[in-house]
Amino acid sequence: MSSMDTSIEIDSCDSDDNTSLGTLEFDLLYERGTSSLHCTVLKAKGLKPMDFNGLADPYVKLHLLPGACKANKLKTKTVRNTLNPVWNETLTYCGITEEDMYRKTLRVSVCDEDKLTHNEFIGESRVALRRVKPDQTKHFNICLEHPPPLPSPTAMSTALRGISCYLREWETEQQRSLEERGRLLLCLQYLPPAIDGDLQSEAKGERARGGLCVGVKRCAHLAAMDVNGYSDPYVKTYLKPDVHKKSKHKTVVIKKTLNPEFNEEFFYEITFSELAKKTLEVTVWDYDLGKSNDFIGELRPLIKSFLLVFLTLSWQSVALPEILSIMCRGVSLGCHSQGDPLQHWIDCLKNKGQKVERWHTLTNELPGSTLQE
Repeated sequence: MSSMDTSIEIDSCDSDDNTSLGTLEFDLLYERGTSSLHCTVLKAKGLKPMDFNGLADPYVKLHLLPGACKANKLKTKTVRNTLNPVWNETLTYCGITEEDMYRKTLRVSVCDEDKLTHNEFIGESRVALRRVKPDQTKHFNICLEHPPPLPSPTAMSTALRGISCYLREWETEQQRSLEERGRLLLCLQYLPPAIDGDLQSEAKGERARGGLCVGVKRCAHLAAMDVNGYSDPYVKTYLKPDVHKKSKHKTVVIKKTLNPEFNEEFFYEITFSELAKKTLEVTVWDYDLGKSNDFIGELRPLIKSFLLVFLTLSWQSVALPEILSIMCRGVSLGCHSQGDPLQHWIDCLKNKGQKVERWHTLTNELPGSTLQE
């Protein structure tokens, strides 16, 4: 069992604006071994009355920022007719990496449910996840706050206002191009050619000649693509370049879910030297009967140094001209990708015969080679 962090986060409640909204207690626990973040929503006190009877029907919503709200929203049950609700409910995010814990913020919002009108916002709090130590529960007792105000354009000169609008549009475009659409747990394993003396019955056939085994395990918190608030997801893999277009594999379609479990494996017969020149493209789609399937997301590239690729491929006896050629091509999951995809590919190349699992972030950037499903 993980130890309880003795420190308790208590936000200042001196402001009348804050105390009028109420307080909220919750625990956060990041389990490094399972890449999961648990938020146990405990209770709230003194919430702002939202209904005509002087009470509220409160529930709690969680969002991970930055990220697409619809893809990572979690919520508790609603407690009726109270200003002091007790939930004792644990909400879990799967596929949360240590990089996420360093750069992401958890937005915790309390809202009032209304059946006949729109739900009403009561208050929120934002927690930088880097304040949470791995495998230690951290307790929070916070005052709810109003959302951060937007900057007023009247406070800037005409010139500054123009620059601000440009930067805001640019930032919005950048966020849209990297919008998170969920997570995918992928397993990579390079199987060397089997030696005759070690050949087992299950290793006969294609796998005896060696190649890449791609395991599509599961997805978490996918973007909802259908009007019912769910998707009918499946995963496609390509090993490129693919002149004869024979490398495409698809998982089965799992209906009405944002957290599908596939547990499927695909095998590519290929030598190790050939593999170093390949790119694995992994995309997630929503199946639609009678019309084009909707693109959900693909693996996200991040920044990684050329030196790491050079050293790793050098250890695998890949010649410098091949390394340079690989680094100049660049797409998806391969030695020329970046960040988590790059590290996953490198770990696969370094650990022949071993299964290497890693969670990946999906973005809405459609690969040029799969413009239409």
